[in-house]
Amino acid sequence: MIRRIQPHRDATFPASIPSVAMRVSKDVRRTFCSVSPLTRTLPSEESSPNSIPHRLLSILTKPNWHKSPSLKQILPSIRPSHVSSLFSLDLHPKTALNFSHWISQSPRFKHSVYSYASLLSLLASNGYAEVAVKIRSLMIKRCESVGDALFVLDTCKKMSKDNNFIKLRVECYNTLLNSLARFGMVDEMEKLYIEMLEEEEVSPNVYTYNKMVFGYCKVGNVVKAKEYVSKIVEAGLEPDFFTDTSMIMGYCRSKDLDSAFKVFEGMASKGFRKNEVAYTHLIHGLCVARRVDEAMELFAKMKEDDGDNNCHPTVRTYTVLINALCGLKRKSEALELRKEMSERGITPNIHTYTVLISSSCSECNFEEARELLCDMVERGLIPNVVTYNALINGYCEQGMMEEALDVVELMESRNVSPNTRTYNELIHGFCKKNVHKAMGVFHKMLERRVAPSVVTYNSLIDGQCRSGNFDSAYRLLSMMKDRGLVPDQWTYNSFIDNLCKKKRVEEARELFDSLEGEGVVDANVVMYTALIDGYCKSDQLEEAKVILEKMLSKSCLPNTSTFNALIHGLCTDGNLSEAMLLEKKMVEKGLQTTVITETILIHRMLKEGDFDQAERRFEEMLVSGTKPDAHTYTTFIQSYCSVGKLKEAEVMIEKMKVDGVFPDSITYSSLIRGYGDQGLTDSAFDVLKRMLDDGCEPSHHTFLSLLKHLVEMKHGKENDLCLTSNMIKFDIVTELLDRMVEHGVTPNARSYEMLIKGICENGNLRVAEKVLERMQQEEGISSPSESIFNAILSCCCKLEMYKEAAKVVDEMICVGQLPQLESCKILICGLYKKEENERGVWVFKNLLRCGYYHDEIAWKIVVDGVGKQGLVEAFNELFTVMKESGCKFSSHTYALLTEGPPDTST
Repeated sequence: MIRRIQPHRDATFPASIPSVAMRVSKDVRRTFCSVSPLTRTLPSEESSPNSIPHRLLSILTKPNWHKSPSLKQILPSIRPSHVSSLFSLDLHPKTALNFSHWISQSPRFKHSVYSYASLLSLLASNGYAEVAVKIRSLMIKRCESVGDALFVLDTCKKMSKDNNFIKLRVECYNTLLNSLARFGMVDEMEKLYIEMLEEEEVSPNVYTYNKMVFGYCKVGNVVKAKEYVSKIVEAGLEPDFFTDTSMIMGYCRSKDLDSAFKVFEGMASKGFRKNEVAYTHLIHGLCVARRVDEAMELFAKMKEDDGDNNCHPTVRTYTVLINALCGLKRKSEALELRKEMSERGITPNIHTYTVLISSSCSECNFEEARELLCDMVERGLIPNVVTYNALINGYCEQGMMEEALDVVELMESRNVSPNTRTYNELIHGFCKKNVHKAMGVFHKMLERRVAPSVVTYNSLIDGQCRSGNFDSAYRLLSMMKDRGLVPDQWTYNSFIDNLCKKKRVEEARELFDSLEGEGVVDANVVMYTALIDGYCKSDQLEEAKVILEKMLSKSCLPNTSTFNALIHGLCTDGNLSEAMLLEKKMVEKGLQTTVITETILIHRMLKEGDFDQAERRFEEMLVSGTKPDAHTYTTFIQSYCSVGKLKEAEVMIEKMKVDGVFPDSITYSSLIRGYGDQGLTDSAFDVLKRMLDDGCEPSHHTFLSLLKHLVEMKHGKENDLCLTSNMIKFDIVTELLDRMVEHGVTPNARSYEMLIKGICENGNLRVAEKVLERMQQEEGISSPSESIFNAILSCCCKLEMYKEAAKVVDEMICVGQLPQLESCKILICGLYKKEENERGVWVFKNLLRCGYYHDEIAWKIVVDGVGKQGLVEAFNELFTVMKESGCKFSSHTYALLTEGPPDTST
């Protein structure tokens, strides 16, 4: 992840260069870097004499080690990986066993299968057979994942082969089968069962067969489960209470509720009581089928049976119902059930709390979610990774990444290691804002040896594509394949859709055609629609129609989005009548017009000046039950403003509020522009006040629009005045800020950020610096954000002011902010071109220290930067710097770098 580095000054870097970044406040906030190590420490680090395993060994070799102050001091830092390494050292088996028991009493420590396996190996190799068998059982029961189960299975098989006195007996086989069944690993169960049959001294019993029935029922394979029910009978045994209960689960999971109820009703005739597990399976099956009211009725019946059959609802019964009710937004009923649980003396478990926390997060009630987390800890429950992931996911969905990272820190402080899902949530969240920070999370994920999934790569590829970094996206695709992961439709959807949006339609088409040739992934409606939309927006309407025909020939049915893309293309081409005919055809195919369809057509009518037709269409839209969105209303407002119909625009903005649609930044900015174009600057500022009062933040376009009108007031209005950098003077900006105050708008940090961003995009660095200086003089305004300094950095690079840009990078890194890689690429290339090699290396070294993913730095700066610009000396020098700095590369990236700079001759 991105980690903050301490302020640093290189003696070789001249400190006399003026820089606005020198004025940054040193009140450094907690940054992305503060997340502590996320998985087990690597064995190489544990080999040090000062490592925790070696320190433990030193303590345990002394008498009365359990009273050692040093042991108590390091106890909170001890992880299962440390214990596993400890047992691999020269430790006496009895001491190891005593320590294992002692540390397992700590509420913040839980053994892993790996720490148990190390202890088991130590005991087995020293002849402690009886206790080794017990530890083996504990190890099997400790499995928490598919990986754990596979590891344990392999360990048990090897030990049985190598140590005759801890051979696998039927009881151990059954425990292993149960562990595999928990994770639905039926293939491995089948293999183990066959191996069991091959053992001369081991015979399956009813528990063995029941484990097999349970495993297949868990994955909904009732047919295979029935085969093992038959084997019970063939072996001269009787199917029992557990057999029927498993079959009920199997039928429920295969969505055959009728058969499940038939088995349930037949239990009494066999002398089996209707038990809470069977009831819960049925209730769960009804909930999955969204028949929640029936599930509640069955739950009531279960409580009636409570007295007769001693059948008590369990914590799982309640949790299943609470989960279903929360999913249907029936939270009050869910909370009533939780209250009933307490009245019955049933304590909610981790899963119950996780469901409630997830529900609170979906309602954006994070305070309630955190209270629930605290409550479960106070009750002595230890939240697991799933619980923390629910909270992390909630924060990430709302873009609250700092809060998500706080949860990561919290879970790690409680010795809970983030898993693939945790990283995927963080990566997805960061990709919405800054793909480079997401790549930093990916870097940490790989560093901590947590396996990325297809979802991991898909999120990163989509983030890189949306940021326009297609070279990086293609490299991620190669890395994904190198790991043995198979790209899916989502992977290629991201490429094709984003290539089309970036006007690289032919490249998207080439990729699309290659998929058909390879036959790995079938083209879907998303890919076809993206191509059609891309061709339409590239003024290649006929080619878009060809893609539609191809789509139909492949039996891939177009959806509303497909038709909307073509309708938009026709409207843009000025062919409204054909667009309306296509809309009619869409309806004939059973597809409904959407608010997007209506808005596209209305926009074209307004563009042609036919306000009457547009307004009629709008009324028809309301009658049909299609609710206009902000874009629909804004389309009218923009059109009214463009012809000076400001009263009509104001009526429309009031109408949208009455209809429960909130005006957005574009809506208000359009109205501001409309008043400004009429010379009504005071009215424009009044709109700005209304905008902020309604909780809508102005964009940098809003402020540029206001600056443009102030410039026109001062210098006279010209037709289609284009605001250039030399037109924006600081006195104009000062007037803007003063007028804001006059109209009751106090500039805040966000206002300054957008204003500075707009001025920087306009290329006026000096004015931006002065505005920043004024911002820092204002009381109650926080330190300049990362976004502000990246805007200044980008402006410096655009103006080729590379020395100034280098200082900005330095100060950003010193206060824990992350300079954008694109700007850094331009900066380093610019420095090398100006023969400022030493300064270029200095900036590059700083980048390596701020937590960027090393592969991405290599791609962006070395290969796509200096490499593609033919700066061979720079390429070799920066590659050497990375190697000397201990950077770790993927095999794909290392091959790219060792090949040398890309050939730029073609």
